[in-house]
Order: sequence, then structure tokens, then C-alpha cells
Amino acid sequence: MIKTLKQSVKIATSSLLSNKIQSLLTMLGIIIGVASVIVIMSIGSGAQSLILSEIQNLGTNLIAIIPGHGDEEDAFSMLSGFAVTTLTYDDALALRENKNIPNIMAVAAYSKGFGTAEWKSKTYSTSLTGTTASHLEVMGGDVKEGRFFNSEEEKRFSRIAVLGSDVKDELLGQSDAIGQKIKINDYIFDVIGVMEERGVVVMEDYDDQIFIPIKTVQRMMGVDYVGFIRSKVYSEENISQTEENIKIILREEHSIKDQSGKNDDFMVKNTAQALDMITEITNSLRYFLAIMAGLSLIVGGIGIMNIMFISVTERTREVGLRKALGAKNSNVLGQFLVEAIFITLIGGISGIILGVIISSFIAIGAHLLGYEWNLIISLGSVILALVVSAGVGLFFGFYPAYKASKLDPITALRYE
Repeated sequence: MIKTLKQSVKIATSSLLSNKIQSLLTMLGIIIGVASVIVIMSIGSGAQSLILSEIQNLGTNLIAIIPGHGDEEDAFSMLSGFAVTTLTYDDALALRENKNIPNIMAVAAYSKGFGTAEWKSKTYSTSLTGTTASHLEVMGGDVKEGRFFNSEEEKRFSRIAVLGSDVKDELLGQSDAIGQKIKINDYIFDVIGVMEERGVVVMEDYDDQIFIPIKTVQRMMGVDYVGFIRSKVYSEENISQTEENIKIILREEHSIKDQSGKNDDFMVKNTAQALDMITEITNSLRYFLAIMAGLSLIVGGIGIMNIMFISVTERTREVGLRKALGAKNSNVLGQFLVEAIFITLIGGISGIILGVIISSFIAIGAHLLGYEWNLIISLGSVILALVVSAGVGLFFGFYPAYKASKLDPITALRYE
């Protein structure tokens, strides 16, 4: 058995080397398919690791209050571009000032939009983050120049702004920012601070924002609701109890008598739940993309089947001669199957090497751009790629091999 297998591999190698271009073109679909699977799984794992680590760096003692109940109506509204308006600034105040929630360290409300900032002859379009004075307590970050606004300025519609580091560089360049007047959507603002460079955290660029008192942003946008509320808890151990307390307070604020949660017009989520949700979403996404990339393996398999049919036709006399010399149908079937599997295995190994090289370049590029990107190539994806490529060769090579094994030796010897 081992001797026969060695002989089959030797013949397969000789056949591939005698038709180098044809063999390479046959393997190309497998190489591309396997490389795509490796790269997509690596990118998915790296991106997932990056997002999860950023959320963990924010702290596991954060609670987010989101408007809406998360039903189909809310989802349709958000997808249609309509805001869900069930949270207000007063809700944030109630949570911050209520003595029944002793575990809350700080509460910040947010109302976000976009705007164009102008200074002298320069303009710059960026995100406007309306927030409360407690933003730094909740989300962290440091002021590089000047200061952040205080709670009194937050409440009295002050037209003051704290610039993200990128906004300052793009709009004011090397000029002193503190004390400058800039125009945002036709409103004049005094610059009172510039934030330290922080980069992208959980897909939000903290450097490309202008921080403005939330009441001022609400007046500019003509709204009386907030986009979401975040609270920071003293200890992670108190999160569950704090969540329940938050729900009780908000139900009182919204005049919701039902304490079961069925009629709540808000959602309360903690960091652990966010991690679980993002893990589930990113896992589903990367497996879906890997399946899409794996479809190219099927295309490669069809190519192998076509080449095998051609190979059977070209080697009809060879098959006839082998059978005339005593080769059984199973010997011929095994020979052609070994060739098909051999082609796909070489293509699979080449695809794995190519996929690892491309994934490494992507990781290096991400690091150069400042992202803490981990190069993750799981053993499971490599084994899967090899098994699938061999399986493709076996599946798509079987019929041509079976056809070759059934050739009549006399007819085959007469074939021109």
C-alpha cells in the first residue's frame, strides 16, 4: 500500500513538472482561495482583538444608557436616519444627583452632530460632541492646553469650545489656540482648551472632535433630547445593582409604572455586555467573510475538474497501456485522485504561505498607522484550509478519475 502510494506520488510529481504552466494555472484558484481565507480570518481576529482591547481599556465599570427599547421599530428608525428621542438632559441630571444610586462616580450625557469650523480663511469639517462637564471623569483623556468647561458653563448655554488635537492642527496650525474665536455653523465660540492626542478608541476618533457644552449644542441643533448617557461606577462589583437602580430612577422620570422592563423606552448596557455583543457580531462577520472567500475554492475545484478531464483525454493511451499491463481500475482511480489531491495540497500550502505574508504586511501597516494590531493566524484556520483544499481535490477529481478507471484498454490503446 505504501509502495503504491509512493509510486502514485512520484508519477503525480512527474506529471505536474512536465506541464508546469498548466499545473500552476490549475493551482491558482486554490492558492487565491486559501490565501483569502487565511487573510480574512487574520484580519477579523486582529480587528476583533483591537476593538475588544480598546473597550477593556476604557474600563469595565462603565454603563451606557441608550434611547429606545431595541425593538424593530427603533431599529427601523435608526436605519432610516431618524433619532430615537426618549432620553433627555434631565435624565442625566436625575441620575447624577439622585442619592439612591451611591455607587455612581460620574454621569455624562452626549448629543452629537457634524459642523464646519472657521478661523480666519481656514475651514474644517468635523464632529461636534455636545457633552457635560463630567465627560473627562467618565471617558478619560487629558487637556493639553487651557481647560475643559465646568458645570456652570454647561448649564448656561456658554459658547465655548475645547478642540481635539487634529482639529487644532488643521484649523489653527501653530497658532496659539486659547482665546481664539472660531465660527461653528454661524455661531461664534471662544476656544478655552485643546485636548491631548488620544487617537481612535472603539471606532471613535477623539482627536477629530470639538467638545461643546451639551445645552449649547442642543440649542444649535434645535433638539431637546440627548443621544445617549454614560455613567461610571466606583467598582465593577456594583454594576448589576447600579443598573437596577438606574432603571428604577429612569422609570420614575419617564412615568413608567411597569417595573418588568417591557415598557421601558431606554436600554441599560454595561461594558461586559458590550464585549459579548461585539464578540458575537465580529465572529459572525468574519466567518461570513471567510465563507465568501472560500467560494473561490469551489471555483478552483471546478478548474481542477476541467484540467483533470483534459489530462484524462491526453493520457488515454497511457491509461490503456497501464491496464493492458495489469493495472486494476482501482489503481487508475487512485492514481488520478492522488494527482488531484497533490495539486490542491501544493496549492493549499502555497496559499497558506501567501496568506501569512499578506496578513503580516497588514499587521505591520496597522502598527505604522498607530494601531495596536495583533497578527493572529490560528492553527485551526491553517488546518481547515489544508483539509478543505484536499477535500476539494478529492471531490472534484473523483469523476474524471472514475472516468479514467473505466476506460477500455483496447479502445484506449487505439486512441489517437
